[in-house]
Amino acid sequence: MTAGLVFHPLTLKRWQDIEQLFERDSVCRACWCMWWRLSALQWTKQRGRENKEALKAIVKSGKAPGILAYSNGVPIGWCSIAPREEFPRLERSRTLKRVDDNPVWSVVCFFVAKPYRKKGVSTMLLKAAIDYAKEHGAKIVEGYPNRYDKKQPDPFVFMGVASAFQKVGFTEVIARSKTRVIMRYTIK
Repeated sequence: MTAGLVFHPLTLKRWQDIEQLFERDSVCRACWCMWWRLSALQWTKQRGRENKEALKAIVKSGKAPGILAYSNGVPIGWCSIAPREEFPRLERSRTLKRVDDNPVWSVVCFFVAKPYRKKGVSTMLLKAAIDYAKEHGAKIVEGYPNRYDKKQPDPFVFMGVASAFQKVGFTEVIARSKTRVIMRYTIK
């Protein structure tokens, strides 16, 4: 089912694909992957359509805020990645604050359509995100996965799971909470 997946950055040309993917899910329809880009108050205030327009404005500006996964031409997955500075809420987080002054790209969100979950799509998206960051000069990619031992409901693992990051070669840098860890991948 996941053989032959292809990956593309989200551009204006692919805007309808992210709409198709996110409109299927109530959480995505509210967030539009803006959680880490806005204050809590601003995110709540513009929940839904306005968050969608905010993401589209980023894409219209020429930035690609993430990677889409496709199976047989159908969008089935998403990974948000950008330089850490584009996610100001990370800077305000007690548990996810900066580790050091090194410039990093941050992976902050995954979404995989239900029929494709538990099939390694997140791991493949993560590899594609690393490649994209490398193409744009990144030296370090950082992630903030969930590291619960027990199975968690899908909405609780939107930042990924530590085991997927480990499979790709990320290593733990610091854990300031029992459930969230900061992991890094150094691009050679």
